[in-house]
Amino acid sequence: MDMQVSAAREPESAGPRPLDELDRSVVQALQIHPRAPWTLVGEVLGVNPVTAARRWQRLERAGLAWVTAYGRLSDPRIVVTGVVEIDTDPGYGEEVADALGIHPEVVNVKLTAGGRDLVATIQAGGLEALAHFTNELFRATPGVRATRTHVATAVPTEGSRWRLRSLDATQRARLERALPRTVPTRDTRDTRDARDTRDALGGGGAHGPGTHVRDELDTRLAELLGTDGRMSVPDLAKATGAGFTTVRRRLQTLLSSWLWLRCDLARPLSGWPLSAVYFASVPAQHLDETVRLLSSVPEVRSCSITAGPHNVVLDVWLRTLADVHTFEAHLAQRLPRLTVDDRSVVLRTTKHMGRLLDRDGACVGVVPLPHYADAPPRTP
Repeated sequence: MDMQVSAAREPESAGPRPLDELDRSVVQALQIHPRAPWTLVGEVLGVNPVTAARRWQRLERAGLAWVTAYGRLSDPRIVVTGVVEIDTDPGYGEEVADALGIHPEVVNVKLTAGGRDLVATIQAGGLEALAHFTNELFRATPGVRATRTHVATAVPTEGSRWRLRSLDATQRARLERALPRTVPTRDTRDTRDARDTRDALGGGGAHGPGTHVRDELDTRLAELLGTDGRMSVPDLAKATGAGFTTVRRRLQTLLSSWLWLRCDLARPLSGWPLSAVYFASVPAQHLDETVRLLSSVPEVRSCSITAGPHNVVLDVWLRTLADVHTFEAHLAQRLPRLTVDDRSVVLRTTKHMGRLLDRDGACVGVVPLPHYADAPPRTP
């Protein structure tokens, strides 16, 4: 199996250091505008751009914050997502998690307590590819006892929308105005992305009329940005052997029609140190309304609409263990049509959007995410 894992620098200490207010402000600025120039960040935060850049570099070197590029999730013609519950043989949970984590198609892996031992998110270029990959993957992984796959029919809320709360409204608006016009702001991105994707695909097949046909350079740029979403145009040009102008133009096209960027922070530093996965059901006629309301709940990190006995899967961040039940009670009061069928507390996240995480949630390696617009996923 041809596999490449890009290693990140080792964290500077045994555990994450608390962030000061400037650190948090820099991270939130990049959550809003992941490729914002340091001159802009410094202007918005009222600090020297060099200071802002150094703060980010320190966080990135320690594996505490990072920017990732990944394929847009709203169009199943581009990518199909499966949320997989995994039961393991006793004592095999961590071994199975590590074995799954080396595969680019396995985007997220969580060790959980409750009715399943792990929850993984797997992406493929279509339903047939998803079935083939998961069958081969779990057959070849010792310790896997049973799996249940929930195919996502939509991902209306995903993690790139989550924000720290350090910047004021004026600062946030300044960063949002500076986003490239061709890339919607995150607050409108979920509702507009399906239309953007259709436009990018020419309203037809994989390469509609007037659409840029992606090639090896685009794929390589996507891989590099998956490892470092803030890699500069000169560095991208050097790494690909392409000209500066060509890379800049291709980058603009990719970010307007194919890729999203997100800035992530090690969860223990977010103020929401715990996580849980909820499996819920909503009557089909009330699904759209319920999901729309869920997107405004601060604890909801991501929400997938799935085909199966549970048609909603929620990834939630919490402050304390007691909030597992408090949050569920809050949902029952606010959304009476939603029934939580089951829930699992996340004991540890071992992989998050292609990033391998240590026990403190710091990034210690990267398995670049795959891109399916031009080729199907590999067989494990």
